[in-house]
Amino acid sequence: MALLEVADLRAGYGSVPVLHGVTMSVEEGSNAVLLGLNGAGKSTTLMALAGLLPVAGGEIRYDGRPLTGPPAARVRDGIVLVPEGRHVFPALTVRQNLRLGAWTIRRDSRRVRRNLVDVHSIFPRLEERADQPAGTLSGGEQQMLAIGRGLMAGPRLLLIDEASLGLSPKLTEQVFEAVRLINGRGVTVLMVEQNAGVLAQADTAFVMQQGRITVTGSGAQTLEDEAVRAAYFGS
Repeated sequence: MALLEVADLRAGYGSVPVLHGVTMSVEEGSNAVLLGLNGAGKSTTLMALAGLLPVAGGEIRYDGRPLTGPPAARVRDGIVLVPEGRHVFPALTVRQNLRLGAWTIRRDSRRVRRNLVDVHSIFPRLEERADQPAGTLSGGEQQMLAIGRGLMAGPRLLLIDEASLGLSPKLTEQVFEAVRLINGRGVTVLMVEQNAGVLAQADTAFVMQQGRITVTGSGAQTLEDEAVRAAYFGS
């Protein structure tokens, strides 16, 4: 069953259109990837899904219902965005950053504690660095913190924008492994990436070019697509 359905989605910035009719479907419990080169419209798609960008046309359906509410309402419904660039609060500690991620459920202290335990089980380093200012973390640790902060809200659908950006291959693999673990715990994931290596773990892959989905398939099928290989691997 599809948790997220997008039909003919159009959006942009002011008078500048970016998305020209995006259509895709993400099954509940799946690990999906939206792959594209810089400027393809990937981040714009996630911002529209999260309610941070007005939709000019088309429809978004979540759990069978039209999705039209403001960002905070979408978070309460289980749609959580981990933004590109991490955007941690550098002067606050790791623990404080994580607790901010639980803002929409802050009155449910038991659930907040349970989510914190889950985050620490996925990212033990964050528990070790709990009292350290987030601005002193490495790039990889900050990315772990950004994802952990998103998990604190208890997402049903986790949108992750460019998790591997600026990371070494080793750290990238660690982050991708953490995403696999998160998905394995039942969270539906939609990742935006330029790194085609992520296709190996994807149940479903969507390739975006110039604001449109041009290829849809399993991760393995997309990895073998000649046009995709030419664009991302030069072969």
